[in-house]
Amino acid sequence: MATALGIAATSAGYPVRFWQTAQLVLQLGKAKREGTLDRLLADVAKARLLVLDEFGYVPFDVDGARLPCQVISESYERRSVIFTTNVEFSRWGTVFADDKLAAAIVDRVVHHGRLVEFGGPSHRLEESLMLGKSGR
Repeated sequence: MATALGIAATSAGYPVRFWQTAQLVLQLGKAKREGTLDRLLADVAKARLLVLDEFGYVPFDVDGARLPCQVISESYERRSVIFTTNVEFSRWGTVFADDKLAAAIVDRVVHHGRLVEFGGPSHRLEESLMLGKSGR
């Protein structure tokens, strides 16, 4: 769904940036070390929609958490952000390695946000070749 929304926004002429969250953290860290962080943040700021995929699948260390927090904070009330995750808000403190930082980010996310939950069995699991259920 996040990909489809990103494609629709792009088709409508909106600039969109899509990252697996771990890749964004790596890019932000590299840009900081190389002195190009301002350039990368300016590129992010051009987007009207950010899609952060697999958010929280790989926890950040304390230093690594500050950079995506900066992106999310600077996006607040400026651009739309889509998070794909299976991590409940109550566990974002473990993702950011800092409960207070996580609480501040969750506060911004839920202020204007919409939560879309998908329940039920995993489509991938149902179609798993390992379980011999694929119709292909």
